[in-house]
Parts: sequence; C-alpha cells; structure tokens
Amino acid sequence: MTDRYRRHADMTNKKPLSLTQIVLATSVGNALEWFDIAIYAFFAVHIAKNFFPTANETASMLLTFGSFGASYLVRPIGGMVLGAYADKRGRKAALMMSVGLMMIGTAIIAVIPPHASIGLLAPAGVFIARLIQGFSAGGEFGASTAMLIEHAPERRGLLASWQFTTQGLATLLASTFGFALAKLMPASELSAWGWRMPFFFGLLIGPAGLYLRRFLEDAADYTEAEHTATPVRDVLTRQKALLLTSIGALTVSTAVNYLLQYVPTFAIRELHLDASTGFAASIVAGLMLTLVTPFAGHLSDKIGRVKQMSTAALLLFVTGYPAFAYVVSHVSVAALFGLVAWLALLKAVYFGALPALMSEIFPTSTRATGISISYNIGVTVFGGFTPAIVIWLSSATGSKAAPSFYMMFTAVISLAALAAVSRGKEPLSSAGTAA
Repeated sequence: MTDRYRRHADMTNKKPLSLTQIVLATSVGNALEWFDIAIYAFFAVHIAKNFFPTANETASMLLTFGSFGASYLVRPIGGMVLGAYADKRGRKAALMMSVGLMMIGTAIIAVIPPHASIGLLAPAGVFIARLIQGFSAGGEFGASTAMLIEHAPERRGLLASWQFTTQGLATLLASTFGFALAKLMPASELSAWGWRMPFFFGLLIGPAGLYLRRFLEDAADYTEAEHTATPVRDVLTRQKALLLTSIGALTVSTAVNYLLQYVPTFAIRELHLDASTGFAASIVAGLMLTLVTPFAGHLSDKIGRVKQMSTAALLLFVTGYPAFAYVVSHVSVAALFGLVAWLALLKAVYFGALPALMSEIFPTSTRATGISISYNIGVTVFGGFTPAIVIWLSSATGSKAAPSFYMMFTAVISLAALAAVSRGKEPLSSAGTAA
C-alpha cells in the first residue's frame, strides 16, 4: 500500500484498508459476474429445455447460447456508461452500482417460471436478465482493475491478476455445484428445478459485495490526477490506437476462457461423456486458474508482460489443433482432463499479466473507460458468441476439433497486438514492465 493512499485515508478521517481487504472488496463483483456466466454456460442444456424448447436440439442450444451472447452486445454500452462514471465520479461509486445491477439479473433467472408455464415470457425474461447482467458487467472490470492497480502501482501485475484469479474461483465454485448436482440429483429433477440452485447461491454473493465495497476509498493516484469531462470521447477519438491494442491483447484469452466454459456441453454433445465428467473437467480448469494466475501476475512484474503473454499465445496457437484432435480421437476422461488442464495453464499465464498491461496502456484520466470499452468490445466480439460459433463450426465442418480453429485464429490477433506493444508503437505508462 502506498504512502499516498495512507495520507489520503488520514485526510478523510478513515482507517485505510489493507491490500488484502482492498483486493477482496474489489474482486467480489468480478467473482459474481463470472459465477453467473459459468453456471449459465454449464447448465445450458437444462436452460435450453426450460426456456428455449424446439424440435431441433441444435436450434435450441443455439437459442440458449444466442441469448448468452446477446448480453454481450450491451456490455460495451455498460462499459462506456459505468467506465465514464468511474473516471468522473470515482471507482467506488461505479463498483457499488455494478454489483447491485448484477444481483437483479441473477434474481430474474433464479425465479422466472419455464416456457411451459408462461410461454414466450420465459425466454423474454431470461433475455432481459442477461441484458441487465451484461450492462452491469460492462463497467465492473474497468473500474475494479483501475481501483486495484492504483492502490499499489509497484505491484500492479500481482494485484490486477486477482481479477482473473477470482474468475478461476468462480469457475471452480460453479463447476463444483454442477458436479455435485449432477451426481446427487436425478436427471429429471436437475432439469426441472435443480439447475436454479446455483443462481440462488449467487444472490448471496451480491449483498456481501455491497457491504464490503462500502468501506473502499479511491486511491490517491485517482483523486490527485487531472480528470477529463469527456472520457468516452477521448478514448474513441484521441486514443483509438491504444484502444485497438488493448482489444487485440485481450482476444485469445477471451476465446480460451469461453471455450473452457463450453467444456461441459462439449463433453456431452461431442464426446458423449456424462455430465458429471464435463463438470469435473471444469473443476480442473478452475483449480489451475485459481492457483497459477496470481503467480503469473507476480512473474509479469519481474520479467515483463509482453514476453510472458506472447509465449503463452504462441503455445496456444501451436498446440491447439493437436490437443483437440487427440481428445476427439482418444475419448477418455484422462484425455479431456489433460486438454482442459493445458488450456487453463496457458490461459492463466496469459491472464495473469493481462489486466496490468491493459491498465498501463491508458492514462489515469481515462483508465476505467479505456479498459471497460476495450474489455467489453473484445469480450463481445471474441467471447460472448464463442459457444455458438463453436457449435456452428462443428456442424459446418463436421470436425469435433473445431474449437481449436477459433482459438488459433484469436491467437494470431493477440500476437499481432503484442508485437505492436513490443515495438513501442503504443506508449505505455510503465514501459519497463510491459516489455
């Protein structure tokens, strides 16, 4: 924690939080967001049956994941609105608003009756809930990342990595829910109502997040900086090159993230394994992300973010197709677990450095807005529709290894963005750690 933060706390007559408390309070909203994303993806088969029933299974799944992806269309809007709010009114104010909106969306999905009871109102309700969650999530990442790195600039890689460590924790928790429910409940009951239980649990995270965030204070790096009245316009007009670089750097990590969320569906549809096996594989991914990501963030403070991220992206490109091809030709629990562990490891190495790199691209005056817009455009274009794209690719090509095609494509984009950073074409605020 910096001396400037302590002085700022003294001026406001408030006891400064420890870095651990700041990380916990800041990251809880990100955890809720990704818990909701994971359980929606994990229980997609059951959500499809309840809210998007059709005679064609593929069409039903496409509608389910289409609704999942549609929420990402409003994320850039949420990023602009809440990101600008965070840059103009403070990180804390934006974080309080975002977690409250998340709770509303989660509550709707938890309680809305199925299509059989209320007809078209059911899928419409799910669609609206996902839009609310998407808008909220749009501003969460930028504001929370800015809050974290501004409290300890010299350890920004480690602190910012907790953004994605909490994603691993959320995936692990959601996977554990899925595995336990698939093992303990009859399939008919799980499909009828059991899938709702994780959403009710998610409602407990929201109030905890609101309570913890009441005690946060904006760091001196933000309060003492010059502010702009037009952060969105500045990012979209004066900082377009920075914006494109940030989006490109995010691309492959986003695609891999959503491929891992797709694993339970992939295990059932393509490998014809039981549901509990798919959830168990996701537990492996959650463990790997949770354990490795903070170490990767710390490592990036030492060796440089671009070098670390480029290595991970290159390995994803080179090993993507062989890894998927082996699993689909040697179907087994061990092969699936190995694939998931490998992808999660490379993702963690990449993810650990990514938030700090994104924060270093933008100045303090537009940091939350720049991160929010780039993050949400990247996630919308290359993440939210990943499951639907993969299902379409598998159907169009007839290849069960189709997920690797998309991953390799996104790896090329990220490598190009990182190359631009490495050549010094984009002015970073901390060139030493980015190189």
